[in-house]
Amino acid sequence: MTGSLEDYIEAIYLLVESHGFARVKEIAEKLGVSKPSVIQALRQLSQQGLIEQERYGYIRLTESGEKTAFRVFRRHYLLRDFLVALGVSSETAEKDACQMEHIVSEETMRVIEGFLSKQQGGRHDRDA
Repeated sequence: MTGSLEDYIEAIYLLVESHGFARVKEIAEKLGVSKPSVIQALRQLSQQGLIEQERYGYIRLTESGEKTAFRVFRRHYLLRDFLVALGVSSETAEKDACQMEHIVSEETMRVIEGFLSKQQGGRHDRDA
């Protein structure tokens, strides 16, 4: 999956978590992209079996889509929290995490998670 599609599936996940639904308009606003760009990305996510969409309606994550979206979401917030723990400002850490989440290896993510867990005396607060 491309980094761009990861951004779309994460946006859908966050919209569903906060509003109970996602639609093309809300996704476009959240990501700062055009509606045609969202429609093209949704078509790809649907072909991969990650979403279901009612015509001109709500977008839902499939079980596989929810797992994928949560993985992307979790990577983002682990990276952001790690950067903040290193002393990076919250604003910069948020921006950098958006870029880094697409390229960091699973091994590096495990090490970051372990680091954050030790820093906090146990589980990282975003663990599920």
